[in-house]
Amino acid sequence: MASANAIELLAQLNSGAITSEELARGYLERAERLGRLNAFVHLDPEVVLSQARALDSKRRAGQPLGALAGLPVAIKDVLCVDGELTTCGSRMLKNFRPPYDATAITRLKAADAVLFGKTNMDEFAMGSSTETSAYGPARNPWNEECIAGGSSGGSAVAVAADCVPLSLGTDTGGSVRQPASLCGVVGLKPTYGRVSRYGLIAYASSLDQIGPFAHNVADAALLLKAVAGHDALDATSVNLPVPDYLASLETPPESLRVGVVPEFLGAGLDPEIESAIREAIKVYEAAGATVKEVALPHSKYGVPAYYLVAPAECSSNLARYDGTIYGHRAEDFRPQYPNEKDIAPLVLMMMASRAEGFGAEVKRRIMLGTFALSAGYADQFYNQALKVRRLIKNDFDAAFGEVDVILSPTSPTPAFRLGEKTSDPLAMYLSDIYTITANLAGIPGLSIPCGLTKSGLPIGLQLLGPAFSEETLLRTARVFEKATDWHTKRPELM
Repeated sequence: MASANAIELLAQLNSGAITSEELARGYLERAERLGRLNAFVHLDPEVVLSQARALDSKRRAGQPLGALAGLPVAIKDVLCVDGELTTCGSRMLKNFRPPYDATAITRLKAADAVLFGKTNMDEFAMGSSTETSAYGPARNPWNEECIAGGSSGGSAVAVAADCVPLSLGTDTGGSVRQPASLCGVVGLKPTYGRVSRYGLIAYASSLDQIGPFAHNVADAALLLKAVAGHDALDATSVNLPVPDYLASLETPPESLRVGVVPEFLGAGLDPEIESAIREAIKVYEAAGATVKEVALPHSKYGVPAYYLVAPAECSSNLARYDGTIYGHRAEDFRPQYPNEKDIAPLVLMMMASRAEGFGAEVKRRIMLGTFALSAGYADQFYNQALKVRRLIKNDFDAAFGEVDVILSPTSPTPAFRLGEKTSDPLAMYLSDIYTITANLAGIPGLSIPCGLTKSGLPIGLQLLGPAFSEETLLRTARVFEKATDWHTKRPELM
């Protein structure tokens, strides 16, 4: 049961071979046994089992069932679930229970999914390794001394370790695709506007997007279909029909044109990853695809542009956490320094609450964003970054005039050891060098397993497509899956 895929499990549930409660109990037992991976930060077995029992009753009564009827789905700890702890991996929100559901959660409930706890994450989604979490790091199931990736590390680990068949994460600069790559699972960042952000606690509002984790592209397609679609509660949600991703999945794209960016296979890329990507290119050529080089000349500016745009939006979004209405409030905020004696007590309380509630990386990004937006500097930094963002989008538009998808590595390295880069923020930021530009351009991206290093760590292949081309990306990824077996590999866990 634990190694079955979501669609296989759904068939067993519908045939009566297994009940939803039995399935939930099996996953709960495995999650408890593998608790050392720290994939979950909030998991209440009784809440899970009560949902499963309700689904079993509904199935026995012959009532209409949703597309995910009885399947457990883990939720990143950044999506609001009515009455359930939603903490963003931060001390700032350690006791926060939202009074409403995110739209993605509403749609999961409508699809009769079993919500299976909250997964670990970098604090407020700011990180590439899940090491900034207030709950401690998630551990990679392929090597528990290595990172799981971030910021959706817990969601990736939960699927990779077979603690759930499906999970949701969010991707602001690669936070679904990069952990999917490092943990050997499928991760999809949809087009900006494809999935409603209502109820997603914001990091950078123009970049954030909710996406699925799964063991294969069919399962990812199933989950994406369940949560995608227009939502009047989100002004950035796009009112376009949602394709039936599963219906066309087994049909390869006709006359497939695959683009390769030479610079993405050059300096800074781990040799084993480069070799795996070049083998993947050969797989597509053998399948009849036309592979050609394309240019993305401004992609080299993606990291600096991102680390101005995202922190600027972070500075604005996180200003609400000041200890006055909700969130952490410091108990002792008496003046500590002589120059504080004339500061109003309310301001001292806000200062102390933010100092205690936020971790070092969140503070770093707030300060960077506040500086970039400050008077006299906005034109020099933030506005320049927005211009570069436009140029990056133009590069993608031009490239997609020549090819259907762009193929690249997902991450420049396999999973590195815990603590290896925590003292070097710039090195950590470069972990997202191949994923960031998709968020700046608002286009969809997909990571699929494409190999293992000699030390047994997963390697991910990234596919990028034009806006709202998720169907093409999934079909293109399925071409690779049918020709290889990397997506069937599982870590050996005791």
